[in-house]
Amino acid sequence: MLILDQCFVISLWRRVSYIGGMKHALALILLATPVHAMTQDELLQAALLPGWRMEDGHHMAGLSLQLEPGWKTYWRSPGEAGIPPVFDWAGSQNVKSVRVHWPSPVVFHTNGMQTVGYKGGVVLPLEVVAIDPGKPVHLAARVDMGICKDICMPAMIEVSADLPAAGASDASIHTALKARPESGDQAGLRAVSCAVEPISDGLRLTATLQMPARGGTEAVVVEPADRSIWVSEAVTGWTGGALTAVVDMVGPTGAPFGLDRSGLRLTVLGDGRAVEVVGCPAP
Repeated sequence: MLILDQCFVISLWRRVSYIGGMKHALALILLATPVHAMTQDELLQAALLPGWRMEDGHHMAGLSLQLEPGWKTYWRSPGEAGIPPVFDWAGSQNVKSVRVHWPSPVVFHTNGMQTVGYKGGVVLPLEVVAIDPGKPVHLAARVDMGICKDICMPAMIEVSADLPAAGASDASIHTALKARPESGDQAGLRAVSCAVEPISDGLRLTATLQMPARGGTEAVVVEPADRSIWVSEAVTGWTGGALTAVVDMVGPTGAPFGLDRSGLRLTVLGDGRAVEVVGCPAP
């Protein structure tokens, strides 16, 4: 297996600018470095936790990812130098949908690049909706992901489990659910707005969040509803008691575009739990 030095496994689609379909692709040269042979099984252990049936008929299961000390994996929006996990539920039976509930991640800085993820592993709660709640549910997941320490390597896991009709409470899933980001109301958010201006190949967005400081150095991750839109790392700072975050956004057309403000997701990462805000109106 090819192992790459210093976590420079970078998703190319997050580094592409477009104009009329394609403006230019950023050339990335990844240099392989001979290292002691390591296998995925030595570094990563994965399991599906069967969980319990909730009052609304949905089933709360969990995906446990346990890494060797010092290793990390990535959040849903991992930064330009991270590898976003990709889930495939195609092998499941009697499953209509699966929603991943993400615990608050942490920010890492490697070689001047910001990434977002989990160190040592994580339990991801999975809210499963059955096609027919009265019939057995079999959940099967294939997950393509990245794991990193001083080096990075791609990983692929395949796990499955029958979800019991009633099930049993699972402390690790409950802990992960409690670690989800706070809402704006819970965090004392007073107001939020996003100013948008066109740039040559997309948009520049300036988000302003009037809220108490989270402690440490805050990072803000901006996620549009349209995942084909590339978003730069945010430049953040405090102005007059408000946290500001500025990002550039480039869509597939390589030109200014209409932005769905209601689908914008802003996540503030600092010390402790994150804060997640959905929707960002104009000032």
